[in-house]
Amino acid sequence: MAESTWPGARLIAAAQGGDVDSIAALVSGSHPNVQRFARSLCATPEDAEDAAQEALIILYRKIGMLRASGALASWMFRIVRNECLRRARAQLRDRSVPLRQDTPAPSAEDQVLQSLEAGTVAAAVAALPPDQRRVLIMRDIQGHSGRAVADALGLSTAAMKSCLHRARTAVQQALRATT
Repeated sequence: MAESTWPGARLIAAAQGGDVDSIAALVSGSHPNVQRFARSLCATPEDAEDAAQEALIILYRKIGMLRASGALASWMFRIVRNECLRRARAQLRDRSVPLRQDTPAPSAEDQVLQSLEAGTVAAAVAALPPDQRRVLIMRDIQGHSGRAVADALGLSTAAMKSCLHRARTAVQQALRATT
């Protein structure tokens, strides 16, 4: 499958200048990449489609705010990521899934231990520098390939691996310090 490319700098500059045809071409040219980002980041296909549409609307409305034409991919990735996170948080807030009758309810002790463990890991990840946190989440939590993470973040594969190693080491050290 051929990798789709982002629209060129001239088209982006014209869109930033307010040319309506260029904006339309930019949105349609960005659509495949935005959809790919959304499918890889969102929990469900429906959320991915909604997040992609929302990101394209934001692109249409706010293209003038983009500072550098070469930053379009990273800007759109951040918009899609934020939209997927927003949708995931909303699902967690709204989740009211009743337990199945044949599944025993976890004990209060198990629930507390699980939330403490999750909280400890979340705190360790949250304490990472932003670049390390992004790499760790994309690679280890979302399961993206090393190459995909490196490409999405604009890093070489070696730089991504180094950043991932530092992040994993920092999380391990933080978890050891709490036990």
